Amino acid sequence: MKNTTYKLLIAAAFLFVGLQSNAQDYKMAAGLKFGGYENGISGKYFMHNKTAIEGLLGFRNGGLVVTGLYEIHQEAFGVPALKFYYGFGGHIGSVGQGTYRTFNGNDRIYTKPQLLIGGDAVIGLEYIIPESPIAVSLDLNPRVELATGPYFDLAPGLGIKYIFK
Repeated sequence: MKNTTYKLLIAAAFLFVGLQSNAQDYKMAAGLKFGGYENGISGKYFMHNKTAIEGLLGFRNGGLVVTGLYEIHQEAFGVPALKFYYGFGGHIGSVGQGTYRTFNGNDRIYTKPQLLIGGDAVIGLEYIIPESPIAVSLDLNPRVELATGPYFDLAPGLGIKYIFK
């Protein structure tokens, strides 16, 4: 079920890359991000009507990970309040001693704190609830961990944000 959901989201995203974009419905947003590995706070700022930068401060296994993403947004499925987005960025942080869970189940066990540095991508959908200042998002973050790897990982995420127009 989990793999099927991820595959459908990725397939839908690639199908709608060519859609035309409308102006974005907000300028900034702040909220919470719940992920498969990290939970934390997020902030998004639109530089133009389709491009945004997003920062994430995630907490994980006695550690902290800071992620920065450059995103491109566009209307999805002909629904103005639903946006498809994709982009790239990087992360830096640390994780404490213990088990570092990975998407493929090939967990890593660290006997001491570790530095995390790597490259990230993002692909997802964001829905702005009509007549409210709330947006919800569902995304996947493929990432390459370089400092303790290299290895590939895939992190799902669910976000809820308060939008500022």
